[in-house]
This record gives sequence, structure tokens and C-alpha cells, in this order.
Amino acid sequence: MRQHWLINSLIGVVLFVLASLTVTSMAITQAQAQTVSLPGLSSGSDEQTAEVSGEEFQQSLNDVITLLENEQQRSELLKSLRELQVTADAASEDEGVVRQGLLGALADTLSDLGDQAEAGGSPIDEWARQLAQGAEDLRALNDDADQGEAIRAVAEGAVLAFIWGVLLVVMIAFGRMVATRREWPLDLPRDPKGWLMAVHFLRRMLPWALSFAITLGIGQVLPDSPGRTLVLVVAYICLCGRALSVVFETVIAFFSRGHRFTAVQLLQQRALRGLFVIGALIALGDAVNSSRLVEMLGSELSSLVSVLSNMLAALFAARFIIKFKRPVRHLICNRPFKQRRDASTAVEMIRSLGGLWHIPALLLVSGSLLAIFITVGDVGTALARSIISASLLVLTLVVTGLLRRQAERMGKRRHRRRQSQYRKRLERFGFVLAHICSWMVFAELSMQVWGSSFFGLGQQAVASARIGQALMSLGATVLLAWLVWIFADTAIQRALTSSARSRGRRVNQARAQTITPMIRNVIFVTILIIAFIAGLANLGVNVTPLLAGAGVIGLAIGFGAQTLVQDLITGIFILIEDSLAVDDFVQINNHMGTVEGLTLRTVRLRDLDGIVHIITFSRIESIHNMSRQFGIALMRIRIPFDMKIDDAITLMQETAQELRRDPMMRHYIWSPLEMQGVQGFEDGCPILRMRFRTAPEMQWDVSRAFNLLLKQRMEDQEIDLGVPRLSVSMEARAEDRMEATAGTSFSLEKDSPESGQNGGEAGQESESNDGHHKQPAPPKPAPRPTKAEIRQDEQARKHDKTANRAASHRQTAHAQGEPQGDTYASPGGEHGDE
Repeated sequence: MRQHWLINSLIGVVLFVLASLTVTSMAITQAQAQTVSLPGLSSGSDEQTAEVSGEEFQQSLNDVITLLENEQQRSELLKSLRELQVTADAASEDEGVVRQGLLGALADTLSDLGDQAEAGGSPIDEWARQLAQGAEDLRALNDDADQGEAIRAVAEGAVLAFIWGVLLVVMIAFGRMVATRREWPLDLPRDPKGWLMAVHFLRRMLPWALSFAITLGIGQVLPDSPGRTLVLVVAYICLCGRALSVVFETVIAFFSRGHRFTAVQLLQQRALRGLFVIGALIALGDAVNSSRLVEMLGSELSSLVSVLSNMLAALFAARFIIKFKRPVRHLICNRPFKQRRDASTAVEMIRSLGGLWHIPALLLVSGSLLAIFITVGDVGTALARSIISASLLVLTLVVTGLLRRQAERMGKRRHRRRQSQYRKRLERFGFVLAHICSWMVFAELSMQVWGSSFFGLGQQAVASARIGQALMSLGATVLLAWLVWIFADTAIQRALTSSARSRGRRVNQARAQTITPMIRNVIFVTILIIAFIAGLANLGVNVTPLLAGAGVIGLAIGFGAQTLVQDLITGIFILIEDSLAVDDFVQINNHMGTVEGLTLRTVRLRDLDGIVHIITFSRIESIHNMSRQFGIALMRIRIPFDMKIDDAITLMQETAQELRRDPMMRHYIWSPLEMQGVQGFEDGCPILRMRFRTAPEMQWDVSRAFNLLLKQRMEDQEIDLGVPRLSVSMEARAEDRMEATAGTSFSLEKDSPESGQNGGEAGQESESNDGHHKQPAPPKPAPRPTKAEIRQDEQARKHDKTANRAASHRQTAHAQGEPQGDTYASPGGEHGDE
């Protein structure tokens, strides 16, 4: 689930902090215990008070009286007492000052450890003394040993070792021979039977046990010898190592069924030798504490060997855990199909804890090592405390596993039914808080086991309590900041979605994607800064100068960047009022384009030519948003003068119906065609106005698609949108034209012979007619056309009309552009030449 990464991260942090705190507290507790026990060593001498004789008492009184009677000595005494008083007051003030916060607690703790180290009471000093005493015992043992006795001890030990080795080899060979004759497998097969496992265990263990028993009996019969004792110790530690490896091999054989056999086979091949070494070292640490070896080696040397062997065993155990973590996890987690199908709570808990088995094991080993180092050899109490701590860790893992399983179940329920965002996030917060509380209880109980306290219960002076309280304050600050963030973030989400739903429209996802990251970032940074300052205060840092400096910087920025502040404030209001959003098609300050991005200060706009415009919010004068709610495709169509208006309306409606059935456009048209009537006339043709309600930003696509479909339908029906040309010509008859030409013709050319001749004739005529002047004749009326001419003229007109119609069909319609204001489609822009 989504919250698993957060829970696992918090668990990891808590484990790291608790481990560090455990190490520190155990060191402090042990150091304090050693410091407290030091006065006890001299308590006997303090109780023994020496008896003072009367003469000595009288002499002391005389000295005091003499000192007081002398004025100079009395003044010096008073001066010394005053200096001592001032020094004591300063020391008490220094001791009374307690540094606050986590850093102060750590500083005081390190100071205490440093003081203890200077006083010689640190674990390192104890180890140095232990090693020095062990070296002295070894030197004394070497000095006391005689060469002859050493040779005799070696010879006796070699004889006993030879007997033990021969017995062991013979018994192992006998066991193999019996297994071969019985046809028993030398190695355990896959999914062995119970009797076969018992036989295998006896065949592996009996030779070592019988050979050790026989060797021990021989050693008891013979007189004591250092060589024989060492051989018996070697036989004992080998027997213990073999027992540990064989028991482990037999136990894991129970899990060899199914797909876990690979892990079992890997452990049988590689893990048995390491277990043999671990068991032998543990047995060596136990053997050297026996009375015979203590008497032979010395108490300090035997104790040192025991501690070192136990530490080596713990180190080898840690190496074994890390190396074979995965195979053991497979043995624990992997289950048969039936158990996985019918998984119960117990099975799920085992599977969940199987992946974390190495944590309590490593904690047990680490606790033992740390306790051995601090207590300088107190292995018994360290092992008991480590076992208790490991048990508490297992119990804590069980509780956290149950909490995680419950969280998964509630998460599945949330997927099935709708729940409030507040409830979802608060449930997640509650489970994380429960995890943290579980680990805090584990830390307190573990501290109590090791003689310390995480909360300071009953031990207010313990330094670990101060560290724990500082860590609790720091954790409470983080949790409180997280809780505030949950409420703030959820309130933002609900405010952005509920406002749109309350108006009965869909939630604008673009608006949510635009404004949500900005507001969330501002609130998150604010909460983070406040939590950071509070965390520094919990750490013990003085935050007053930091706050003062931040205030001065804020004032300087506010006065020096007024335009920036204006941009930010204007941008916040524009985003809150939902005037802009990412992917909106808008017009801002004579720039039209798509909004590509928004910040708290600027808007990034890409226009129709692909140019990006960065506009600050303070420079925005007006916003024309064409991506909200719906769009209007407004169209103006010019109707031919010879087409009836009802037929034109029917044609428009049919075209609109066909366009609404188009699979590419029907989703963008949200209303039927709304006919708004005749808007006006152009060249005698009516202009029909209509509109569609479309999806936002799709009005231009719908208009172009409507114009294209209308043009195609008009071409199919041979409807001409152009205005027909009108040609006017006046013609007369041929005879009238000739008479008019003859009666009115004259020439102005005087140099030509014709003109001279005509001039002479005209002169003669004028001379003959000079006596009586003739008036010009009036114009004759225009002749009426005959029926044949009228019929011919009508045929010519019909021919011209047919030619004009054919020519108009070959012409290309005028292209219509997209308007800047209202969107309309008007093919009436095509005008014929008059």
C-alpha cells in the first residue's frame, strides 16, 4: 500500500535511534554504577574512626586560639575563607546549570563519561587492568612450570588424545558401515521420515558422545595431569560444537518439503561448519570456568579466556546471521499452497515476522557483546538481559505486525466504499503513531532491563532519561507538524473540489492541477520552517538570533521587492478566483494563446504562432478566457436571392443534423442549431444568422466543419451563392444607323481634294439657295422592333443566362477567416462584378 514506505521508514529511524540510545544508556548506566560503587570500597575504612587522645585535642584548641588572637593571621584566615566561599559559589553555579535540549543532554553525558575516564573508572581502564592481570597470571604459570613436568604433561596428553581420536574414527567408520549395509542414506533426503531422522541423528552424535565418555572415564581413573585436562577440554568443546551442528541439521530437515528444500540444502552444505565453531567457542568459555582449570590457569587468566571465547562466539554468530539471513527467512516465510490459500492471522504473522528474524537475533548478539565489554566479563547477567531484550523485541514485532495487517484490511475496505479524506489520512496517522508508541514502550522496557530509563521513571538523574525526553520532544514536534499538514492539505483539496460541485458542474481538473501545487508548496514550506525552528529549539540551539535575522531579511525583501510582492499577491488572487488555469485558451494584453504554465509570479502563454510570452501578474490588465463552461459557434450565411428563405432554413437544419451525427464532431456540439433569423441584406441577398453551443475552445472547429458540409450540400444541389452579373446593352436597326451616319457626317479636313470638291459643291448649292434658307428636319422616332427581333432577343438572353450560370459554377468560393470576436460562418463575402 501507499503508506508502507512511510511506516517502514519511520520504523527504521526508530530502530536506529533506539539502538543508539540503548548503547549510550548502557554505557552511562554501567559507568554510573561503577562510580557509585567506588565509595563503597572505602566504606569500611570510613567507619573505623581513630580514637583521639585528650592531649592532642588540647593542643589543637591552643593552636586555634593562638591563630585567632594574632590579628595578622586572623586577617589572612578570613581572606582565605572568603576566596574559598567565592570559589564554592562559582562551582555550585556551574553544577546547577543544566543545558537544555538533546545536544545539551549529549554534551553532559559525554562530559560525565570524560570525567569517569579521567578518574579511571571507564570500561577501557577495567579491560586494561583485566588484560594486565591475565598477562601476569600467564607469566607466573610459565615461570612455575618445569621443563620435565611440561614434557611429561605433553606426553600424557598426547596418549589420551590418541585414544580419543582412535575411538572417534572407529565409531564413525562403524556407523557408516551399518548405514551402508542397511541402505540408509548418509545425508538426509528430501522430506525424510521420522525414524530416518532419528537414525541419522544417532549416527552423527553417538561416535562423538561415546568417545568423549570413554576418554573422560579414562581421565578420571588416571591421576590429574595438565595434559590430560587439556585433552578433555578439547574433546568437550568438539562434542558441543558437533551437537549444535547436528541438532541444527536435524531441525531444518523438517522444512525440506516443497520449495523450501533449496534453502535447507544450502544450509546443510554451508552452515554446519560455522555452527560447529560457535558451539566449540561457547563450550570453551564454559569449560575454563571449571574449578580444575581455574586452579591450573589462575582466576584472572581463566576469566579472560572465558570472556574472549564468548566474544568470539558472539562475533561468529553475528556473521552467521548476516550470511544466512535469506535461507532462514525462506524457511520461516514460505508455506505450502494450502496454508497460503487459507491464511489465518497466525500464518500471516509468522510470514511477516520471518522477514525480520535477523533483527532480534542481531540485537541479542549485540547486547551480549556490549554488555560483556561494559561489565568486563559479567557474561551471565549480560546474556540474561540480552535474552529478555530479544523477547521484548519479538513481542514488539508481533504487535507492529498486527497493526500493519489491520492497516491493510482497512485500506481494502476504503477501496470498496467511499470515505472522507480526513478519515483516510487520520487513520494512516493513527497507525504510524501506534507503531511509534509500540517502539517507545519497547525502548522503556529494554532500558529498565539494563538498569536505565527512557522516560526517566524513578531515575530522574539518569542521563539517558534526558536524552529520551529530548528525543520525545523532537518526535512530538515532527508528529504535530505532520498532523497540521494533513489537515491543511486535505482542506485545500476539499475547498478546490467542493466549490465546483456546489455549483452543479464538473470539477475543473486543470484548475486543481494549477493552484494545488502552489498552495501546497507554500503551506508545506511554512510548516517545515516552523517545525525546523522548533526542532532546533528541542536540540538546544538558541533560535532567537535566527528569528531576529529572518525578520530583518523579510522586511528588507518586502521593501526592496515591491513589484515582486505585487506579482505574488495578484497571482494568488487570480489563482484563487479561478481566472486562469493550465491549458486554457485565453487572450491577455492582446496576446492570444494557450496557458502552458503558471507560477506565483508569472504566466507562460504560447500564441498561435508558437511564440511563448512570459507575462507577470501585475502587468495583466484584462483576461479573456475562452475555455470555460462552453463556446458559441456563431454563423452568418448569405442566402441566394432566388432561393426561398424557408428552403434555406430547412437546408441549414439538415446540415446541422448531419454534422451532429458526425462521430468526430458530435461530442463537441452541445445543443441543436439555434436559428436567430435574418440579420440583414447584402446586394439583395438575406443574411441568415444561427449558432451552436459547443465545447470550450471547439467553436471554431465546429464552424469550419459546418461551412464545409454546407458547401458540399450546395454543390450537390447546384445552388449558387454568388450574385449574378447584369449586362445592359442598347442596339438600333442597321438602316437607322446608316441614315444617322449619312445625315450627320461631315469632315473638317480642308486640304484634301475631296473636301475641296465638296466645298465647291456646297458653295454652288449655297449660292443657288441663298435666296430661301431650309430648316433641318426633326429626328425620326425609334423604330419598333418586329416580332422576329423580339423572339431573337429573348433567345439571346436565355443563352447569356445559361452561360453566366455555368461560369459561376466554375468560380472558387471566397475563403472565410476566423473572427477575433464572435465566431460566425458567412459565405456572403463573395461579390460578383457588376
